[in-house]
Amino acid sequence: MTRIIRIIKEARNQARLTALDFAQGIFDDFVELHGDRSFRDDGAVIGGIGTLQGQPVTVVGIQKGRNLQDNLRRNFGQPHPEGYRKALRLMKQAEKFGRPIVTFINTAGAYPGVGAEERGQGEAIARNLLEMSDLKVPIIAIIIGEGGSGGALALAVADRVWMLENSIYAVLSPEGFASILWKDGSRAMEAAEMMKITSHELLQTGVVDKVIPERGFNKNELLAAVKQEISTELAELSKLSLEQLLEDRYQRFRKY
Repeated sequence: MTRIIRIIKEARNQARLTALDFAQGIFDDFVELHGDRSFRDDGAVIGGIGTLQGQPVTVVGIQKGRNLQDNLRRNFGQPHPEGYRKALRLMKQAEKFGRPIVTFINTAGAYPGVGAEERGQGEAIARNLLEMSDLKVPIIAIIIGEGGSGGALALAVADRVWMLENSIYAVLSPEGFASILWKDGSRAMEAAEMMKITSHELLQTGVVDKVIPERGFNKNELLAAVKQEISTELAELSKLSLEQLLEDRYQRFRKY
């Protein structure tokens, strides 16, 4: 098994820690909030409020299931527009009350169904990109599995974008890339080699700011490591003036 195949298999592994695992394992007294106040609650997006070393933090994530029934409820981690609107509602609430935001991302992409498109999937994603670029609180985004296309980017316009070591982040799945380029989805792993979608490759190109090691850690140790990284980084971001925070965020994405 080549390295890229191993990483993709690990990124898609159902046994990986989910967004809810991180939210409940890192933040004390985590309370989940529901609904977009417009249509319905979307099980593919989780969000709520917890505390980190006594500081209130808003947590948002894209949630995959651990089994078939859970995945059906979570729509296999593919959010509908109401999921992105729910996330935005919670992030705007965080801005209102001065809470930093941490997002955990694991999705193959936004759900492309007819109903989702009718309810404005593209607009919901674009609205998140626009609003997150100007939120007046620190934002940390962490890719914890798959980071697929605009569906992932809609929660990743952040001051710091990190990846777990065995995660991937791309504009398109390797299968989609191979289907477009060669009309042959079976060449997905060959496409993945060309796409440079692994954490260390993206760190080298400056797309992400940090890679959090996973090898040799059990789940509790990984949660503790991520918790320490978040705590340290939020302390650093809190030292920046509002003007500097927003300018740095703008320049971070402008450079692409």
